[in-house]
Amino acid sequence: MSYKKSILITGGAGFIGSHLVRLMVNKYPDYRIVNLDKLTYAGNLENLTDVEGESNYAFVKADICDRNAIEEVFTNYDITDVIHLAAESHVDRSIEGPMEFVMTNVVGTVNLLQIAKEHWTSKEHVFHHVSTDEVYGSLGAEGLFEETTAYDPRSPYSSSKASSDHFVMAFYHTYGLPIKMSNCSNNYGSHQFPEKLIPLMINNIVHKKPLPIYGKGDNIRDWLWVVDHASAIDRIFHEGRIGESYNVGGLNEWTNIELVKFLCKSMDEKLGREIGESEKLITFVKDRAGHDMRYAIDATKIEKELKWKPSVTFEEGLDKTVNWYLENTEWIEAVTSGAYKDYYEGMYQNR
Repeated sequence: MSYKKSILITGGAGFIGSHLVRLMVNKYPDYRIVNLDKLTYAGNLENLTDVEGESNYAFVKADICDRNAIEEVFTNYDITDVIHLAAESHVDRSIEGPMEFVMTNVVGTVNLLQIAKEHWTSKEHVFHHVSTDEVYGSLGAEGLFEETTAYDPRSPYSSSKASSDHFVMAFYHTYGLPIKMSNCSNNYGSHQFPEKLIPLMINNIVHKKPLPIYGKGDNIRDWLWVVDHASAIDRIFHEGRIGESYNVGGLNEWTNIELVKFLCKSMDEKLGREIGESEKLITFVKDRAGHDMRYAIDATKIEKELKWKPSVTFEEGLDKTVNWYLENTEWIEAVTSGAYKDYYEGMYQNR
């Protein structure tokens, strides 16, 4: 079959990537969607069982730092566009081991950019780089991150993403590579690896384990439902301007302690517990090194230019999220035990 586009989505077995892959496979049957993932601890092919049999879907296990492997994918699948999500993304892990973040987030990104530049001979392509609001640093009590906000990363993770952002823009300005970029706020939703705040708290509440919160819990984050983020990437990829960046936010802010208390109340209601029971599990722990106080996104540009805005409130999205985790306890068990890795062995490696 001849496809209108052949899109390489890197990191497509991860949390955000799997939602985007599912959207693109189902919404665009005339596109071939090539999901490339290294399948680290956060990549889970069981997230995509509902699309793995579709004729316009293909999976490739590879590392974006492996030039030969990426060259082969570009050639074999005649890649016309890239949506780049593959990244090491957990701040705590970056503090413990920054070099892995440099390799994947910086070297891997430049590898993809270089190969795209060499393979694409016209401007009829898009390299969409997905980044984070953490590159902007930390806000005080007032103000919002805009696309023009100066970069001020504070952690090895955000520094590696900031570097990759700069390389993406450099390839646009230096070589004319047709790029688009988006920087989003904290994502939440189904299929998220349970080291992140919301799935960690949900899982610990279910099992009546301590709910660890850094410092006093007064750090503020803007939260974006992952399904809305996938729709924003789709909109930017198709309608955003070449050479531009777009901030994507949930248009709401919560302190960590307020979020966890709200989650405790919701979980108590759903689990038939006495209201306040789960809140007793909250435990304050030593704060993370260099912990940014506040992130908040100004999403005016994407709303005005591309007519995008979140489809749900945080309360609505969180309710959907909690319901999913409570209805999919087997998924959590497989992820926390490492058994989810067996899926790849059976489905792909041993074929």
